[in-house]
Amino acid sequence: MARRGPKPKFIDVPCPNEDCTLHGVTGEGNVIGSGTYMTKSGKVQKYICRHCGRVFCGRTNTVFYDLRTEEDEILIALKMILKGMSLRGVAEVLEVKLDTVRRWLSRAAEHSEEVNKALMKDIVVSKVELDELWTFVQKNKYREWKHMKTMEPGYR
Repeated sequence: MARRGPKPKFIDVPCPNEDCTLHGVTGEGNVIGSGTYMTKSGKVQKYICRHCGRVFCGRTNTVFYDLRTEEDEILIALKMILKGMSLRGVAEVLEVKLDTVRRWLSRAAEHSEEVNKALMKDIVVSKVELDELWTFVQKNKYREWKHMKTMEPGYR
């Protein structure tokens, strides 16, 4: 049976709801725990913002949000790409689809600052190498955009 009484407050967790007046603010005591759920990577904490009522999890606004793959596997894939391995090679080694690796890389590009922190603490990577990775991602996005534009009917 669940414990009754006040739930623990998480003072270092901000509310991710942009409409909330306490969005991004920590230390106000507005975020409380609301249980956990299991994933392949382990337990994930759920939270509630008392101010706006938004329910969210510990993975909200991260690379790992709504992914079923283990966090370690995604980080390994990003490290292999960072060290110069091709996307197709990463997909073959990890035995996943090429599109899956592309999606992981795309998500990592969207959250590049957090990914930089995670990769910098685990392996020794220079800023130049990280810059090369994000340049590579941007070039590929430009190629996809250019390809999409040429495929549109009536485009010249």
